[in-house]
Amino acid sequence: MTENTRIAGDEHDAEAERELSWRAKSVGLAALDMDDAELMHSWRSDPVAAHHIGIWPRSLTAVRERIERDIEDDDRDDFLICPSGSTPVGYVALTSQNMVDGTARVELMLAARHRGQGHGTAALDAVVDLAFGELPMYRLTAETHTDNTPALAVLAKAGFTQEGVSRAACLHRGRRHDLAVFSLLRPEWEELNRPRAWDA
Repeated sequence: MTENTRIAGDEHDAEAERELSWRAKSVGLAALDMDDAELMHSWRSDPVAAHHIGIWPRSLTAVRERIERDIEDDDRDDFLICPSGSTPVGYVALTSQNMVDGTARVELMLAARHRGQGHGTAALDAVVDLAFGELPMYRLTAETHTDNTPALAVLAKAGFTQEGVSRAACLHRGRRHDLAVFSLLRPEWEELNRPRAWDA
């Protein structure tokens, strides 16, 4: 999870108004599609994103193949973050969904040009409301490098609690990095004093 991704592909040839799958107060979530491969590739290729997410930059073809596989995966929902239906500014996903146990994992990647404007928190709130308000989730988890200060702040602001640290859990550029492990439970979400996505 990162808020530090460059917006190299911000001039993506996306239509001005995208069809939104889920709406919140300040952002909408549009389902990720194959046509978004170039945009995702530009974000994933940024070295800051690679560090904070712990990903290896892949070719555009590999990103397209990955998106195609993910679209067919019933255990995940991937979205582009669209403020007021405009050009996407980031990506948020609900992955590893287990409907029996009521668990899922949250991922977030926000373009650097759009950091500090509240889009990350709004998108995280929106996907959390989707998980608890429309899906039978009880526990959401998220992980990020312990030195990823912006992501740590966004998770805390969204009500997530840091459970601990997975020591040396990620290898990047020859170094081991610790991962901060966060969670949010349904009763904690119910106690959050904020409007829900559907109140927008």
